[in-house]
Amino acid sequence: MAISFMTALDKAALQLYHYVAIVIAGMGLFTDAYSLFSIVPVTYLIGRIYYNPDDGKPGTVPIALRAAVVASALAGTVIGQLLFGFLGDRLGRKKVFGTTLLIIVLSSFNCGFSIGRTANYVIVSLCFFRFFLGVGIGGDYPLSAIIMSEFANTERRGALVAGVFSMQGFGILFSALVTMIICHVFEVVQPSGKDPIFPHPPPSADLAWRLILMIGTIPAVLTFYSRMAMPETPRYTALVEGDMERAIVEARRVLEIDNDLLSDVEDHGANMMPPPDQYSFFSKKFFKRHGSDLAACAISWFLLDVVFYSTTLFQSWIYKSVLKPPEHVNVFTEAFNLAKFQAVFSIAAIIPGYFAAIMTIDRVGRREIQMIGFLIMAIVLFCMVLSYNAMVENNRIHFPYLIMYALIFFFANFGPNTTTFVLPAELFPARFRTTCHGIAGAAGKVGAIIGSIGLLWSSETGLDDQNDRVPGSGMKYILIGLTAICFVGVVHTFSFTPRSTVAVPLEEHED
Repeated sequence: MAISFMTALDKAALQLYHYVAIVIAGMGLFTDAYSLFSIVPVTYLIGRIYYNPDDGKPGTVPIALRAAVVASALAGTVIGQLLFGFLGDRLGRKKVFGTTLLIIVLSSFNCGFSIGRTANYVIVSLCFFRFFLGVGIGGDYPLSAIIMSEFANTERRGALVAGVFSMQGFGILFSALVTMIICHVFEVVQPSGKDPIFPHPPPSADLAWRLILMIGTIPAVLTFYSRMAMPETPRYTALVEGDMERAIVEARRVLEIDNDLLSDVEDHGANMMPPPDQYSFFSKKFFKRHGSDLAACAISWFLLDVVFYSTTLFQSWIYKSVLKPPEHVNVFTEAFNLAKFQAVFSIAAIIPGYFAAIMTIDRVGRREIQMIGFLIMAIVLFCMVLSYNAMVENNRIHFPYLIMYALIFFFANFGPNTTTFVLPAELFPARFRTTCHGIAGAAGKVGAIIGSIGLLWSSETGLDDQNDRVPGSGMKYILIGLTAICFVGVVHTFSFTPRSTVAVPLEEHED
């Protein structure tokens, strides 16, 4: 048979639109990371504004309410991944892609408007809007991954989809920079008093945290028109809607494709794909053909997110160890220092991890770097367990422990945190692709809920009896459990993850 239109897409050179699509498709993930990391200093600001105790010490948000703020967004993400994953296959990627970004923008902006100026109203309102923010972010996961994979060529498809996911790293950095700027400006304009212990922040502090959350919507707003102007993916148009002629026209509108190949398609009718066997998602045939791949993707993502979101808990104790105690700084300085730590951490570990994945994913392979990532994470966590008592002492977390902590995030982003996003975008037929990606992602966020909520209480109850500035034995046992989970991730990846999707056409799975 002559070269098909799909093969022409697969052989198209890497070009400007591929990079433009990374930014457009990745903006939801950018906002996701902005929200996830900005909520940390925001929570500290809210604690000092609304929860000041009578003893004059800076206030903190109670653990149950912190858990609610985190859980609301994650629960919404699970729903969004399942709902918009389903709609992406039924209505088309383009038709619902703009909707998810609109939900993200409105919800994120309204988080800053959280109703009322009392503690209960602020937290309840924040949870309400963060739930819908999670719905939008959850919907963006499958749609952004699949849109990029269906526009990509085979040679660099992994790197392009990983590039979309790497926008999270820039979202983290942007959130830190915005927080630092706002806190510095407010500190200069209205200092929190001369006394370093200032338990009652000025009224402007309430405006500061709201601005931090609202500004996160600006990059998303700037890309909204471009997202709405994107054509439907040529593979969805051709394979699901069955309109090959429109697929070719729309592909030519944004991509430069070899005219000789397209002429060959048009002259010989090779653009006609054989009609797929029209079995349903809930059929025995689907689970026989694709069930094992779906389970492999979902379990890997679940295991990764349990570890990834659990290790973020350790950040609060690192903050307490390496930064000045809140009793010695005002509200703006505390938030500024937290954001500065996040900025350094993102530049030193998070963003380099994403770039390492982009550079190697199409050369080494998805399965291989996923195993490497899980394995090195397990080794580093085990080293943290062995050196725990020596490293965490005298109210300080020693510098080598910070290095090990950074390595966990580097190899998570280099490995399973990226590959779990890429693999579901490649392994399934076009008519089930966003649905399957949404299911795998939802499994991951269930793991995130377990990791960030269930273990939050464990870390709190494991505090040292004499000192609340460093974690006690409870955290050590958590690290042992996370080490075991990473080793399970290695074995699971080796046993069940498909051996290679590198340079394999997506149409290999159209059955």
